[in-house]
Amino acid sequence: MAAEVNLSKDDLIKKEIRRLNAIFKDLDGNQRKVVKPLIETAAFLTISLDELQTIINENGYTEEYQNGKNQSGQKQSEEVKTHIAMTKNLTAIIKQLCALVPPERKKESRLAALRSE
Repeated sequence: MAAEVNLSKDDLIKKEIRRLNAIFKDLDGNQRKVVKPLIETAAFLTISLDELQTIINENGYTEEYQNGKNQSGQKQSEEVKTHIAMTKNLTAIIKQLCALVPPERKKESRLAALRSE
């Protein structure tokens, strides 16, 4: 992603949308209408997760907290919590998108091929 450092977040999202649209180009018209918001959300989440990873790499996974005089310690950073939630959402969207791929486009895994022999 080094060459993409100069691109704005919107440009990166548009690039990801184009990439995902190319993957799902064989869907029929009605499916494409249904899939469009999923692709846009997946692209946003993908780029946002990249940003969060950069922040987490710079600041770490934990942060100090202070509740009153005597209660302090380390807790999971807000960026990490957000990253976890966004990852779960992205995983669910990708699973939905993959379920819509026509069966002829899906490749059979090597393990499945061996089982059928």
